[in-house]
Amino acid sequence: MPAAPAVGGLEGEVALVTGGWRGIGAAVCRAFAVQGALVAVNYPPQSEPARHGALRLVDELRAGGAGAMAVEGDVSDRLAVFTMVDLVASELGNVGILVANAAASARLPWTTIDEGEWDRVMGVNVTGTLLCAQAVYPAMRDRGRGKIITVSSVMVELGSANALHYVTSKAALIGLTRSLAREVGRDGICVNCVMPGAIRTEQEEEMFPGAAEQTAREQAVRQSVPRRGMAEDLAGAFVYLASSASDFVSGQVVVVDGGWVNY
Repeated sequence: MPAAPAVGGLEGEVALVTGGWRGIGAAVCRAFAVQGALVAVNYPPQSEPARHGALRLVDELRAGGAGAMAVEGDVSDRLAVFTMVDLVASELGNVGILVANAAASARLPWTTIDEGEWDRVMGVNVTGTLLCAQAVYPAMRDRGRGKIITVSSVMVELGSANALHYVTSKAALIGLTRSLAREVGRDGICVNCVMPGAIRTEQEEEMFPGAAEQTAREQAVRQSVPRRGMAEDLAGAFVYLASSASDFVSGQVVVVDGGWVNY
C-alpha cells in the first residue's frame, strides 16, 4: 500500500486565486507560494487600490522565490474570465488549482435591495465562480486532475441582518460545489468549499470601521477557540484541499470558524 501523501507539496502547480489581492485571498496566495505553487493573483478592473495590492503581493512572492503574476479580470464577465485564464496559461502554465474567492458584498436592509444590487452580488459570487470553473475545466479534464475550491461563509448557517443577498449567494455556492463535484469527479477533479467564520480582513474593516476590538471580544465568547480569527488561520484548509492529500475528498464543506458553529 502506498504511503499517505503529506499535506502540502504544491510544487509546480499553477494556482489562480480570484480576489487574491487582499484578505483571505492574499493569505492563500502566500500559503500556496510557500508550498511551491506558481500563483496568479487576480484583482478586479478599474480599482487602483486592488491593482497596487496585487502588484505588491506579487513582488513579495517573487522576492521569496515563488513564481507569481498579477492578472486583472472581472469574474462576472465571461470574456474577461476566459481571457484571464488564457493569460495565466501562457505565462505560468495551465491552471491546476482554482480558488474562487472573489466576492461582492454590501450592508443593506433587505427591503432596499433592488435588481441591480442583487445581480451585482450574485454576478460576482455565484456566476463568477461558475465562469471561472468553466474556464479552467478543459485543461484540468485533459490532465486528468484538478482542484476547485469555493468560498462560502458561516453566515449561511447563522443568517445575518442587512446581508440577505450576500448570505443567499454564499448558500448558493454550497449547492454549486456539491453539484459540480458530481459533474467533474470522473475527470479527476475535486471540488470543495471552505466556510470561514468571523475573520479579520481589510473588507471587514471597511464595512465595520472601528469595530475590530468589539468583534474580537464577542467572538471570544461565541467560539470554542477564544480568539480572533485571522486570514492566515484559513490557509491550512486551502493547502490541504489543493494538495494530493485530499484526492479522495470532494463535494465537502470545510468549516474554519474557531468552533463558532458546532454540529
